[in-house]
Amino acid sequence: MNKRIIGGVIVFGALAIAIWATLIRDTSHAAMGSGRGGDALVAVTMPLAFTPKEQMGAKAFEENCAACHGANAAGRDGIGPPLVHIIYEPSHHGDQSFHLAAMNGVRAHHWPFGNMPPVEGVTTSDVESIVAYVRALQRANGIN
Repeated sequence: MNKRIIGGVIVFGALAIAIWATLIRDTSHAAMGSGRGGDALVAVTMPLAFTPKEQMGAKAFEENCAACHGANAAGRDGIGPPLVHIIYEPSHHGDQSFHLAAMNGVRAHHWPFGNMPPVEGVTTSDVESIVAYVRALQRANGIN
């Protein structure tokens, strides 16, 4: 009888430890900015109007980039960085860096989101429009 009680306590204890470890792991991920919600990382002020090229870029961005970089390039918590951020200002990340990232992918170096894979199916023209859109968003948010 005592062996059954001890065995039950051991099983219960192991189960409690496993649940506790899972809860701690989930909490630490959220604290590190790798939450699972994908919430926007920055607030983005929208421009009053977009040029036709920027409008095309907004559509291409939504189709190819927003899943990771968020709506209006605001980033997604735990998923991808905001492009409306001083790090991506033209003097630090020129337009060509967006082309290279889309076509070849890029190794993580500013953010803890991991490496960015190449974006399948985007053309040079798509990326030019996307860059125009992102630059318009950046200008509207004081990033020149």
